[in-house]
Amino acid sequence: MQNVGIADRIVRIILAVIFVILAIIHSAWWFIPAFLALLTGIIGWCGLYALVDINTCPVVHKSVRKAKKRKK
Repeated sequence: MQNVGIADRIVRIILAVIFVILAIIHSAWWFIPAFLALLTGIIGWCGLYALVDINTCPVVHKSVRKAKKRKK
């Protein structure tokens, strides 16, 4: 299930490109955040967002809607 919205995904992919450029110019360790930003931008799921219950994706799945109704 996705928890990263379209705008957030675009920002993450742009950041990944910037991080790759930094890795080439300065230090190879910049490839680590580049990989994470690119991965989360492509798949649309962020583990940190899931941990703190953040969802920037506008689509609410039926299972999530049902679970939230049960909590109330």
